[in-house]
Amino acid sequence: MDEQGLQDRDFKYVLQDAGAIYLGARYSYGELLEEDMMAFKLKTIISHYILKDVDASTTLESHFYYMTPDSFSYQTFRELKVKIKVSLPEEKRSLTGKVKHSYRDKIYTLKELAGLNLAKKKQLGLIIREVVIPKLGLMGFTV
Repeated sequence: MDEQGLQDRDFKYVLQDAGAIYLGARYSYGELLEEDMMAFKLKTIISHYILKDVDASTTLESHFYYMTPDSFSYQTFRELKVKIKVSLPEEKRSLTGKVKHSYRDKIYTLKELAGLNLAKKKQLGLIIREVVIPKLGLMGFTV
């Protein structure tokens, strides 16, 4: 497996706890539909609502990066009360003046992320890492 494949695998996961489902952002919607660990209701929402707006080969990372508030999938994810975990590059200077590059994680609401225009996302160097779907939002969504 090449280095890119290994990196992608690090960001392809489905985890859940008592309050939420966490999806690695490198998953495509087609891969999520085939994933055994995915909740049936979430698979149904993807196939009936999300795939009307995007292609199955689209990754979560790409979809959320380019999502706008007027898209149908935005409305669907808003109903699910989705949050998005991103990494933002930052520079820290030591006392000696040496610059250290690192990333800091930040959680955005869907409204905050979609409200940033593409130029601002590029300026920030924003990288989408994870999609968080609260179980309460999933329970309240009627299919």
